[in-house]
Amino acid sequence: MAYGETPTLNGLFSTAQITQGAQLFARECVRCHSAEQVSGFAYQRWQDKTLGDLFDVVRKTMPPESAGRLQGQDYLDVLAFVLSRQQHEAGAHTIAISQHDWREVVIRPPLVTARSPKAAERNWTAYRGDVRSQGYSPADQINRHNVKDLKIAWRWSGRNFGPSPELKSITTPLMVDGVLYLTAGLTRNVVAVDAASGETLWMWRPDEGKRFDTAPRKGAGRGVAYWRNPKAKGRILTVTPGFQLVALDALTGLPVSTFGDNGVVDLRQGLRRAKGRDLDIGSSSPPLVIGDVVVVGPAHESGTRPPSKRNVKGDVRAYSAVTGKHLWTFDTIPAPGAARSNSWEKNTNAYTGNAGVWAPMSGDPELGLVYLPVESPTNDYYGGERPGDNRYANSLVCLDARTGKLRWYFQTTHHDIWDWDLPAAPILVDIPRKTGIVKAVAQLTKQAFVYVFNRETGQPLWPIEERPAPPSDVPGEKTSPTQPVPKAPAPFDRQGITADDLIDFTPALRAAALEAIKPYRLGQFYAGASLANAADGTHGTLMLPSPVGGANWEGGVVDPETGMLYVGSMTLPVALALEPSPPGSDSGYVGVGVGAVPTVDGLPVVKPPWGRITAIDLKTGQHAWMVPNGDAPETVKQHPMLQGIDIGRTGKQTRSGLLVTKTLLFAGEGWGVTGEGWGGSPVLRAHDKQTGGIVAEIHLPGAQTGLPMSYVWQGKQYIVMAVGDGEQPAELVALSLP
Repeated sequence: MAYGETPTLNGLFSTAQITQGAQLFARECVRCHSAEQVSGFAYQRWQDKTLGDLFDVVRKTMPPESAGRLQGQDYLDVLAFVLSRQQHEAGAHTIAISQHDWREVVIRPPLVTARSPKAAERNWTAYRGDVRSQGYSPADQINRHNVKDLKIAWRWSGRNFGPSPELKSITTPLMVDGVLYLTAGLTRNVVAVDAASGETLWMWRPDEGKRFDTAPRKGAGRGVAYWRNPKAKGRILTVTPGFQLVALDALTGLPVSTFGDNGVVDLRQGLRRAKGRDLDIGSSSPPLVIGDVVVVGPAHESGTRPPSKRNVKGDVRAYSAVTGKHLWTFDTIPAPGAARSNSWEKNTNAYTGNAGVWAPMSGDPELGLVYLPVESPTNDYYGGERPGDNRYANSLVCLDARTGKLRWYFQTTHHDIWDWDLPAAPILVDIPRKTGIVKAVAQLTKQAFVYVFNRETGQPLWPIEERPAPPSDVPGEKTSPTQPVPKAPAPFDRQGITADDLIDFTPALRAAALEAIKPYRLGQFYAGASLANAADGTHGTLMLPSPVGGANWEGGVVDPETGMLYVGSMTLPVALALEPSPPGSDSGYVGVGVGAVPTVDGLPVVKPPWGRITAIDLKTGQHAWMVPNGDAPETVKQHPMLQGIDIGRTGKQTRSGLLVTKTLLFAGEGWGVTGEGWGGSPVLRAHDKQTGGIVAEIHLPGAQTGLPMSYVWQGKQYIVMAVGDGEQPAELVALSLP
């Protein structure tokens, strides 16, 4: 507190001190006083008395059986918590018992004053802002006029979290009432961080032993979920690498004893497991909280070379946010005899696994519906052991959140042999049309489509046609004769690859590109993997978009005020080849050399842009604009075969993490999936939402790896994201105006 400053209750205590007081209150006081009773703090009794008067009385009388037993600082911290329950705002500095000016602060209720919209507090309560997954913040303090002035407000390091630090973190924090909640480290610790200072408030670490050792999805994952009951008690919900659902007290980080088994629900219980297979199931996305229901979607190991055609099924399950009790299960692979089980020929649904929901889910609290982006079934690139369309795999599925009953579904890929599972959270937005407001849901796909439906009925907003798809010559493979293609919006990235797609900066590069692709088949759209040693002399099929997209888990964002959807994507062809499964496996055929990317002396074999951001007007289904995601990489600018040639902005083979606010579209370049020199640059760009033009570029300590989010706390807007440079441990960076 500055010399001569008049002390007040508002801003007197820091968030960290309030959190410390909450932990002490939970340990020492709750047996006599509930948090709700504390919320009824009697100002009439203490009105116009000083904080010193209250402190002295509490210290002399509490705890009743051993008054004065605690340290003086402990009593002061507990009072910080008590006063925070009266809407007194936290400040930037912790006050100590050794200071004296706090004793003279007069106790009065907080002043209720009208705030301008720029100062209104804005939380970020779910992975993409809220359960609608819009990636949108109505905050407007940061705008096109001042965005260039953004500075780093604080940095938080993940160096000491987990048995070894992560270099890349894909976590996206939540922010609720001045506290960020995130995941960190290989063991997926849950961390609470002060929203104004970046100070660590508490940390919870799962200790799963062998369960962690055998987990298929280690790492920080994408974050946590938040739930608050009517009594304003907040809970953080996380799924551990060892596949356990855990509820933590948001104030203290302690497991909620009344939830499950002392805060834990074992998600391995009740699975439809496969005989003879190790347990291959986990999760890397946060659960979805809708009302008092927590929905958990599972993930599996990559299915490139599965040891068997059998695997555990990726069913989606729901639990009570209050007690942890199991509420319902939705079978993503129908049981034999169930509805739509006939889309699994020869009863292959009895043993086929996977078909989980590894991507984040979305929900509509008003309609009471949840939306599941379901992945592909066992064996990513060969479906000979599971003939049929394989529903509900590769489907957008809408369920009743309370009962788990199916409302509607749409399969975006029949009989997937491309690993084109649904990778991103469905985006819910209300769209004005001639017939009125349509409650819509938009699903992005790896193959660069946007499927848009009425989210109540499942009726497409634009026609979807079943178009012919090429057959496969891999023994035993029976592809679907057609695939569903939306007439609008148009694809946001390239589909299929021909000689016309190859680079042609110079005749020599064009010739080199033609030479580089000779060992492969050029895959038309929906052409599957071919044999590694095919009869025509080829060694696989070039596929575009690749199994990683197009779009992927980064997804897109939507401006609910304009209905404009923004999508980041990349153009990265890969070679897909199959070989007979090894001895001891019954998978039929498995991938070999999957992911090989042909290049021309280090240059991409296809023309730029290699990464892009596309704006799509969901009112009309038309593209509004497209801009490359980033400048040309330095390895391209300095390439000896391109000297003297201005190739302009090419974008990079990365996918942008996007955030849209009332004023701007923010875009990082992403991490990237290709070789050295091809990762995203350490920059956050502010784009004009109407044109895509760059308004400002803000330097970051590393490339954006987690998705950006924004909140307003204590009158200041922040933009926060996980970043990494590939060498130092991952960190969070918060940007704000000076």
